Amino acid sequence: MINYLKILSVVATVGMLLILLGGALVTKTGSADGCGDSWPLCEGEIIPSEFTFEMVVELSHRAVTGVVGIVVVALAILAWTKIGHIREVKFLSFSSVFFIVLQALIGAAAVMWGQSDFILAAHFGISLISFAAVFLLMLIIFEVDKKLDTTTLHIKKPHRIEIYAISIYTMLVVYTGALVRHTESNLVCGGWPFCTNTSPFALADYSFNQWVQMGHRLAAGILFFWTLIMTIRMIKNYRRNKVMYFGWMIAFSLILLQVFFGAMIIFTLLNLGVALMHALVISLYVGMLSYFILLSTRSAKREKTGSG
Repeated sequence: MINYLKILSVVATVGMLLILLGGALVTKTGSADGCGDSWPLCEGEIIPSEFTFEMVVELSHRAVTGVVGIVVVALAILAWTKIGHIREVKFLSFSSVFFIVLQALIGAAAVMWGQSDFILAAHFGISLISFAAVFLLMLIIFEVDKKLDTTTLHIKKPHRIEIYAISIYTMLVVYTGALVRHTESNLVCGGWPFCTNTSPFALADYSFNQWVQMGHRLAAGILFFWTLIMTIRMIKNYRRNKVMYFGWMIAFSLILLQVFFGAMIIFTLLNLGVALMHALVISLYVGMLSYFILLSTRSAKREKTGSG
């Protein structure tokens, strides 16, 4: 049974990445209204009589979300029944289903009634939480199969607190990035890293969209340097633990790629492939942080049990 769970968890995790990329594709191609204000129907029909590019993109995203949603539900049920004795499994099983349903309902509400850019920007973040829950379920299943060993790892309390803090901050950065997309602020600044359309210090001359763009760049820059500092600190303190050593090396590589693709969005004038890579990399980075959170909560529990 564990082999079936492993396969199902990998399929669900890859599927969640496809949902995240599909949502980004819908936004970046302006396909959110591809089916008009009909949901789950498209232009009031099960199968539209005429197709447009935007309609195909929107329908494809809906279809992938539906299929992956079924896979996630199946994974959650099987994980709950087969390895539910593991402390985190039931919580993650519930969370994966709850948040994928929530993101689907927000998407449906946006189609039928419309939503503000600030509400729509939260859509990507909710999808990321669902992805993180599925991703962690996959890692726990592989732990059960002895493919990962973290039983001897103890993360010190100050490091645990910083992991929680950077994770919360990352979700704020993700929100600002989604806000850039939904307010169509991607190319309002002609240069990078500064906004060369106007003087970098003439803040009063910035338009709303320029404030959104530069606010995201500042937040992302802070996240990059914070990740760099944390990576150095974690490698120094946990160099003998392969999970922490290679995990933080991967996390830093991802944030470095994220900065690169963010800059390339400007230099390539919003190339679609580059923009999708930008969404993919931040999703993987959040996945890594979620794993560090899991390891931190385990360390906290062991510490509490040991002191008791």
